[in-house]
Amino acid sequence: QVHVVESGGGSVQAGGSLRLSCAASGRYFSQRAMGWFRQAPGKEREFVAGINWSGSSIDYTDSVKGRFTISRDDAKNTVYLQMNSVKPEDTAVYYCAAGGRLYYSGPYSEDRTYDYWGQGTQVTVSS
Repeated sequence: QVHVVESGGGSVQAGGSLRLSCAASGRYFSQRAMGWFRQAPGKEREFVAGINWSGSSIDYTDSVKGRFTISRDDAKNTVYLQMNSVKPEDTAVYYCAAGGRLYYSGPYSEDRTYDYWGQGTQVTVSS
């Protein structure tokens, strides 16, 4: 069993930055893909960023490319989402997810890749 907890959400002005963290407990963190998703009010949950177990393969949704960066620190069992140049449309609850299959080769943008989900952290971007 894997438990993930997000932190770092909050309110920020457009153009600013925010870093989300996701701490995972449980076994085999370094062998799991990790992902970030978000859900805005009235919308379905969508993929934001994903990283494979080794960090060698990373995927982003088009709307955040060049602004957001996903990274992982296996020594701390933590994955990060650095959010720069944020926009009001980035406002959402952000969820961290851990993959169920070890050494999974992708894709990382699909819900079915991930078996363990956090409770989410709110990010609000004001204009």
